[in-house]
Amino acid sequence: MQYETLGEARKRELLQYLAEYLIEESELHGRALPPVAAEVVRDGLTSAAAEKLWLAFRSLANVRPSWPAPAEFLAAQDELLQGLIAEAGIATLADTTASPVDPRLRLWRGDITTLAVDAIVNAANSGMTGCWAPLHYCIDNAIHTFAGVQLRAACAKAMAAQGHPEPTAQAKVTDGYNLPARRVIHTVGPIADGRPTDTHRRQLAECYRACLDAAAAAGLSSIAFCCISTGVFGFPQKEAASIAVASVRRWLNEHPDIPMTVVFNVFSETDESLYRPLLGL
Repeated sequence: MQYETLGEARKRELLQYLAEYLIEESELHGRALPPVAAEVVRDGLTSAAAEKLWLAFRSLANVRPSWPAPAEFLAAQDELLQGLIAEAGIATLADTTASPVDPRLRLWRGDITTLAVDAIVNAANSGMTGCWAPLHYCIDNAIHTFAGVQLRAACAKAMAAQGHPEPTAQAKVTDGYNLPARRVIHTVGPIADGRPTDTHRRQLAECYRACLDAAAAAGLSSIAFCCISTGVFGFPQKEAASIAVASVRRWLNEHPDIPMTVVFNVFSETDESLYRPLLGL
């Protein structure tokens, strides 16, 4: 996949087409528009700033059901998303920092949607079809946004076949679509609400093991973990980091014949400060 940056004119052309398509699609199905998309309609697509068109497109994609999309739409969406990822800058394993005490483990602070590894881990909810809140700040929203509408469709198909919500501490593998990562491994972490129990701690450790099992079964050799359950699910960050590193090291020690490089991806300075001593950095 070739990631090439877009000129401003081309970016705006794609955004205008995509926003217009999704607005017309929503109106055709009698669905209310997210506020920012409604503003674009009121003010006119041709006069809207590119940033406003991006927010309209993203919010509409966030709430779009897993309907089939025409090839023209997918081509425009893919060109836009790959261009935005290229503009943000793609990171590789060479950009991550190896642990001096365990070279199998690495740390990287940045946007996981720009990381080119075999798989990134998505902290999903039990519905498994992404975050449906327009423009929400969670990692589930970000991954689905930059992977494209194909990811929700794939997840919806898997969930329809399963026939029930996803249990906590399992793992499902999908393609990465427009992401630099080849695969996305989705796992539902425990909802601790700031007061983790022993069951929550066990479930969080099982999330890491299930994702590693899934990666190994898929023949992958590198995986990047987000900080599972530490967002809206409320698992305290410090304890979650300790469980994450201990669980991963235990799995690696139990599977010495499976080559696996594990990146702990953090986004905030706080999380970075928690992982650095755990990794001997």
